[in-house]
Amino acid sequence: MEQDLSVKYDSLKKSLEETGSLAVAFSGGVDSTFLLRVAHDMLGDRLLAVTADLDSFPDIEMTAAVDFCREAGIHHIVAKADQLAIEGFRNNWPDRCYHCKKIVFQRVYEAAAQKGIRTVADGTNADDLGTYRPGLKALRELGVKSPLADSGFSKQEIRILSRELGLPTWNKPSFACLATRFPYHEPITKNKLMIVEEAERFLIDRKFRQMRVRAHGAAARIEVPEEDFGRLIEPGIRKAVNKKFHELGFDYVTMDLDGFRSGSMDENMEDMK
Repeated sequence: MEQDLSVKYDSLKKSLEETGSLAVAFSGGVDSTFLLRVAHDMLGDRLLAVTADLDSFPDIEMTAAVDFCREAGIHHIVAKADQLAIEGFRNNWPDRCYHCKKIVFQRVYEAAAQKGIRTVADGTNADDLGTYRPGLKALRELGVKSPLADSGFSKQEIRILSRELGLPTWNKPSFACLATRFPYHEPITKNKLMIVEEAERFLIDRKFRQMRVRAHGAAARIEVPEEDFGRLIEPGIRKAVNKKFHELGFDYVTMDLDGFRSGSMDENMEDMK
């Protein structure tokens, strides 16, 4: 381990130990899995993992989160939150994430309070601070801690240490809430979320690891890394994807020639950081 990374790692462990007890908002992704593992090493049974059960959170991700905690012996609570009851989420405002995070983390705090835990943390990393993330405002307002960002961890550094720790998520593709698949101001419904989830699962089953299906009304815009362009348009796969997506209700199925990039719906929002 490089010296700089070792210093960050020691800083993280110390800060987690000093909390005494902690509830971690756990999505099962790269960042929160790493945070949860280190927190468990430092706090043991004084740690609680809380996963929000959301319409925008795919079943496959929930299963992975539950399985990880069970196998690691980490106490885990699944807390239901109704996103579609939130006006800013349902109507898909540009600060949708702020309104959603506010409700979600209130549920996390409620679950933590039941166990006598006052401190809540999330997996925000240092790279996240430079992107358009209105949800960070909600975290600040609620007093949520972000130990990874505070210790200066980049996404790549988290992956490096996750691999050293033997975590299965070290090379897991990045994932974001399914609501990010829709242009701002296009209303979000449970059915739309289910359609996008099924479309992406269809691609996952065909070994596309990093991808997004962006829904623009009747059109589906598929993002995959440039190295997967050729495979997506192979006749067999192209025809199967086209057929499936039409069955799901899309009139048009397209491939984005810019390729996969996280947060493509926010590309015109950078001035709002």
